[in-house]
Amino acid sequence: MIQGVAVKKLRVIPDERGFLMEILRDDDEIFEKFGQVYITTVYPGVVKGWHYHKLQRDNMTVIKGMAKIVLYDNRPESPTYGETNEFFVGEQNRVLISIPPMVLHGIKGIGTEMAIVLNVPTEHYNYESPDEYRIDPYKGGIPYDWSLKEG
Repeated sequence: MIQGVAVKKLRVIPDERGFLMEILRDDDEIFEKFGQVYITTVYPGVVKGWHYHKLQRDNMTVIKGMAKIVLYDNRPESPTYGETNEFFVGEQNRVLISIPPMVLHGIKGIGTEMAIVLNVPTEHYNYESPDEYRIDPYKGGIPYDWSLKEG
């Protein structure tokens, strides 16, 4: 596991009406602070990434559908420098991925439906000076292949 990354198994509480799923609580060990809450979507086969933040920790899960969340440690001072982590997140695997600053990450929609990703970052989005840095997912020099791995 990349240094500073945490994975939390989510608690799902079902009953005859549906279910409630706790995602992030202020008494969780991984909780730092609240910046904002937002959702983003990704269509099947589409890659959103690579990107990273210098200040913000992302806390993300997939609330509908399935997605592959991939992390790459591009921090030269890190003991896990150059390591890649893949997580398959969504309806078949209810987990929260907590991604520290400076760790590159991307999302690929998998399955047959749009994935809805929920993120609770530690910082709110600053429209005048965004803490958002992007690298091309195919030509950015990151040693990861986003193609479907069949076999």
